[in-house]
Amino acid sequence: MRLARRRSGLTSSDRFVYLISIPLILILLVYIVIPMLATAFTSMENGGSAYESFLSGSASKALGLSVGIAFASVISTALIGTGLAVMLTRFEFPGRKVLRIFALLPLALPPLIGAVSFYFLYAESGILPRFLSEYFGADAQAVSANGVWGVILVHSLTMYPYFYLSVASALSGSDASMEEAALNLGANRLTMWRTVILPMLTPALVSGALLTFMVSMASFTAPQFYNVPTLTMQIVASRTSGAYSTAAAQSVVLSVVSILFLLAMRWYQNRRVYRGSSKGTPQAVTVLHGTFAKVSAAIGAFVVIVILMAPAATIVLLAFTVDGTWTTQILPPEYTLQNFVNIFSDPASLRPIMVSTQTAFLGMIGCVIIGVLAAFVVTRWKGPGKGLLDVMVMIPWALPGTVIGVNLVTAFAAPTPFNFGQVLIGSLWILPIAYFVRFLPLVFRSANASLAQIDPSMEEAARNLGAGTWRAIRTITVPLMSRGILAGALMAFIQGFGEYVASVVIYPARYAPVSVEIYNRIYSNEFG
Repeated sequence: MRLARRRSGLTSSDRFVYLISIPLILILLVYIVIPMLATAFTSMENGGSAYESFLSGSASKALGLSVGIAFASVISTALIGTGLAVMLTRFEFPGRKVLRIFALLPLALPPLIGAVSFYFLYAESGILPRFLSEYFGADAQAVSANGVWGVILVHSLTMYPYFYLSVASALSGSDASMEEAALNLGANRLTMWRTVILPMLTPALVSGALLTFMVSMASFTAPQFYNVPTLTMQIVASRTSGAYSTAAAQSVVLSVVSILFLLAMRWYQNRRVYRGSSKGTPQAVTVLHGTFAKVSAAIGAFVVIVILMAPAATIVLLAFTVDGTWTTQILPPEYTLQNFVNIFSDPASLRPIMVSTQTAFLGMIGCVIIGVLAAFVVTRWKGPGKGLLDVMVMIPWALPGTVIGVNLVTAFAAPTPFNFGQVLIGSLWILPIAYFVRFLPLVFRSANASLAQIDPSMEEAARNLGAGTWRAIRTITVPLMSRGILAGALMAFIQGFGEYVASVVIYPARYAPVSVEIYNRIYSNEFG
């Protein structure tokens, strides 16, 4: 009887997916799609002349530059992030536990702080070029990272966690029995990795590529510090000068390019099914033997740790400097603790930290709830429309933060049912909404990569044993994808804590988040 009912109509699982998709789609429409459409309508003012000026002006060159930097960032971050994930999930060597901690360190550096630290470390007047020039006679300009190469360096060493977290989660959750079967059938290690592991990693690699490409396309702080005229710089310049239709047209073009990349990655991922019949066999970690192998691994881990620590160490060094004393020296000549005393003794200095902590946490909660629901619906949806829902969730990642901020200002400047009849502009609630909109794709892609490897037959088995759809999801699916959820939540919180580009547009005057306060201090030359 049950089989006949399934053949003749929708299963309970299908009905559950379609039921939860209704409020999900409504939320995405109100907070993401409608503000984006408002930007598109603004770009068509004056008969679409903004697009004509885009094609004939410098913005078209800026688009090409942005795309080139984004592709270079994807390649470099994929190599770094995937390599670290393989090392730290499959091998045991001296320094592994410490390296696993420091591998996530770039996530603790918000884009604004990351750009500042790399500038003071690797730019022409930075610590490393000055050191090489002073002690080895090198040309500081030749050994420094400036311009496009400086932006790519910042992207590579700050965005690789998008690949690292998703690939490490996929490797940790993969079934060792599949690899053992390939080896038992005569495949060597290289063949096994090429034919078994890499195909299973495709969802994780696609997730990392999407996040890296889109955040690189929308990057603003690194191009600003290194004076690289990317499309985001053009958008901000257009909005600052009051050319709103031009800025809207540039935003639409940037969004279209990112969405096309999203569709291309989805097409590549959907060519095959990357799901195995798991037996639950845990992965074994390979222990390195021999003095040479252990020493080499330890030295390599130490070098990587130093490279990863250097930007954060630069910020720590700056935090103890006396303002105005560091000019042409390699390192600051004077240090003080007064900077920290000022923060914790002055309520006005401590308030931005508390504001960012609370608003980022609220934004993360929204990202987890809606992101996990969206990942489940997109993965389990049967029929047309799945790709459109995927695009709706990922659209914010294709938009610069400035555009999202202005869109929210336009959408919530007046009371509506969706903001509970309140004017959110000027209130503290606008910040968690902005962080939710901006970083929802982080949780969605991470959860989606984990869910793509879970066979739906496991849920069906639970339902056949008497569990309801919700109980099967709560006890089977969610625990299996918990690593991906936690990874996405971690990224959403940290990115929200240090978000600057959207915050500077919408923050209430009395409640500046920590990123805006940091920029104000830098602008005032109060680096310490």
